[in-house]
Amino acid sequence: MSVAHTDAPEIEGLYRDLLDAIPLSVLLVTRDLRIALVNQHFLEKSQRTIEETFNQRLQEVFPPAILDHTEIVQRIQSVFEADKPTQGRRISFRAPGGLMRVYYYQILPLAAHGNGEYAILVLEDVTEQTHLGEDVDRMERHLAIVVENTGEIILSTDPEGRILSWNKSAEQISGYTFQEVKDRFLYEFFGKEHEAEVRKMLAERQEAISLRATAWNLVKKGGGVISIAWTCSPMLDERAIPIGLVAVGRDLTESRKLEAQLLQAQKLAALGVMAGGIAHELRNPLAICSAAAQFLKDEEIEPKFRRECAQKVSLGMQRASTIIEHLLKFARPSPRNGFTRVDLISVVKEALGLIADQAQVQLIEMNAQFPEIPAFTLGDADLLQLVFMNLFLNAIHAMPNGGRLSVNVGMNRHEITVQVSDTGHGIPAADLDDIFDPFFSSSTEKTGTGLGLPLCYTVVKQHAGGIGVESAPGQGSTFTVRLNLLEDGPPKHSDES
Repeated sequence: MSVAHTDAPEIEGLYRDLLDAIPLSVLLVTRDLRIALVNQHFLEKSQRTIEETFNQRLQEVFPPAILDHTEIVQRIQSVFEADKPTQGRRISFRAPGGLMRVYYYQILPLAAHGNGEYAILVLEDVTEQTHLGEDVDRMERHLAIVVENTGEIILSTDPEGRILSWNKSAEQISGYTFQEVKDRFLYEFFGKEHEAEVRKMLAERQEAISLRATAWNLVKKGGGVISIAWTCSPMLDERAIPIGLVAVGRDLTESRKLEAQLLQAQKLAALGVMAGGIAHELRNPLAICSAAAQFLKDEEIEPKFRRECAQKVSLGMQRASTIIEHLLKFARPSPRNGFTRVDLISVVKEALGLIADQAQVQLIEMNAQFPEIPAFTLGDADLLQLVFMNLFLNAIHAMPNGGRLSVNVGMNRHEITVQVSDTGHGIPAADLDDIFDPFFSSSTEKTGTGLGLPLCYTVVKQHAGGIGVESAPGQGSTFTVRLNLLEDGPPKHSDES
């Protein structure tokens, strides 16, 4: 580079300002390794004054640790000898009382009056970039360790669906090593029943599909499949363009074994509750029958007392028979292919007529509201009448001192609702979740079989409907039955099983 009018003070001042404005450390070094020129950036970074630096030997400016371990002196000398710049190198430099800094440096020859008497030493502070790179490397190593040591399958593919990565868990679960699956299509390792779904997902990935969770069977090496819960999401570049797919898979084998064990334990627990309830319910009428039978063995008892004992035996056997009948209906409901078209309003009215006398005796006011048109549903009229009979009797038993029983039948476009409300003692909130369980009771004096509400629940569910309850202690209860509404027309039979 040529410089015009270098003896002009103004031009020299401008070049000095330009040199100091450069965000790099610049030193001009003579052949005998003295500092002939230095900019402000170097003085600030090294925490030296111009007097401490100018015309000083390089060994007096740079710490011995740098000179002994970086070969910077030899590289400066080689620049003078070859008159060619060196390739960039890195050094670490700690200013007195400062932190360790990392510099990238390069040495260039500078000809003065046609002779190579000077060399330019340029240093760039790359401490932050170095630390950032080290942090990135550390995070990448940490992430790689996590991916390789997790218990779940983690894999990735390219945009065409070819496998790019396959962690250790994928190798252990599938039996395939990474080298065996590398660059093969992902869908090759799924069961035939799921291959089409995987192909479709890979095609959709090009449109930046969102996170997807599903369960697909993975084909193991040597045959056999294993159920895997997959979470798949696209890999996006800085422009949000899909560049591949990431899939995380969790082996469902153990969890399904635990689920099966839990289900079996729940079945056994339910069976124990059922057996205990049956024994308890049958023991009471059988005990009455047994006691009455003992009196009947006595030939000297009075005829009136004999008749009373015989009546107790008869009532006890009827109660036991009722319990067994309800239990059989609860356990083996009628098949749906025997359902016919039923006018639910007629069923509810007949059930109300059957309990009207008992309600009158207990001073219970009955209030019923019905639509002006029939409300048809598909079902079994006898079973549905049993449902409403149980709900009405429960309401009556909840009002031993009288009250009001309200029945409200409504219809919308697709549904019939029957609300049965009472003003009785209500149900505690803690018991609401259990009232449809067999033999459940919060009362010490039971008047029913313990199967009434469970039977209602079973029958309504069998009719593809729903039943719920709202109640509070002292405020009564409202049971709501919801059933599907059929359009008016000739009687129909269902083909459902």
